[in-house]
Amino acid sequence: MSTKVAIQGITASFHEVAAHKFFGKEIECIDCMTFVDLFEALKNDKADFAVMAIENTVAGSLLQNYGLLQEYHFNIIGEVYLRIEMMLMALPGSKIEELDTVQSHPIAIRQCHHYLHSMKNVKLIEKEDTALCAKEIAEKQLKNVAAVANEAAAERFGLEILERNIETNKKNYTRFVILSKQPIHEEKNDKASIIFNLPHDPGSLAKVLTVLADHNINLTKIQSVPIIGTPYKYNFHIDVIWENYGDFQNALKAIDSITLNLSILGEYPRENFDLLLS
Repeated sequence: MSTKVAIQGITASFHEVAAHKFFGKEIECIDCMTFVDLFEALKNDKADFAVMAIENTVAGSLLQNYGLLQEYHFNIIGEVYLRIEMMLMALPGSKIEELDTVQSHPIAIRQCHHYLHSMKNVKLIEKEDTALCAKEIAEKQLKNVAAVANEAAAERFGLEILERNIETNKKNYTRFVILSKQPIHEEKNDKASIIFNLPHDPGSLAKVLTVLADHNINLTKIQSVPIIGTPYKYNFHIDVIWENYGDFQNALKAIDSITLNLSILGEYPRENFDLLLS
């Protein structure tokens, strides 16, 4: 029986590409139209794992997904970075100058804003998934309509790529996290995602950061997310990496006394992002 992996979007979406990069080709992807659907699929055992975008080097953090991590308390067991290459695609034989509509996911549109806003008299329409936009054009034979999606979507739905790599920033990467109901403990784990909140004391966050530095723990990400129902109070999500697991354990013990509701969202092997850039 193949491993079932919940993804946001449909076949040929970036989430599916990320799922195959992490798990390999022999998996069954469970399509979910929203991120809430994705979490519910994992919660209700419709999937064994889930793959979820969490941040992009151009568009920034997906705050709603940090909120879902707080709500569902699943375990992060891995991560995947994808180079995001955006293509403008339409029905075969289409011409760019004849387009009157371009549709895609709002984040994809934002990532291609320079190119898209240079197009004259073209309406931009936001939809829930890049690959779904390509599929709709193919199935409904929509003329003068283009989608912004990846090359896999053009191949899958038989569309013609009118322009390649229209993303504004060519160093455009999305980080995906791999979610599971159960943690996976491996010796090669060298990264963790942690959540906590803080008392309203002067310098409370600075104290946490100092403790991490004193224990040789490198902070790679910090994100504050509002605590629903408690105005102007925030949870802090941080990602940290280490060379010695003992240093991480000692750092956790040290910050436990100066934080509130400290919890580990997951320990996992980091993907070396610097190698992707080289």
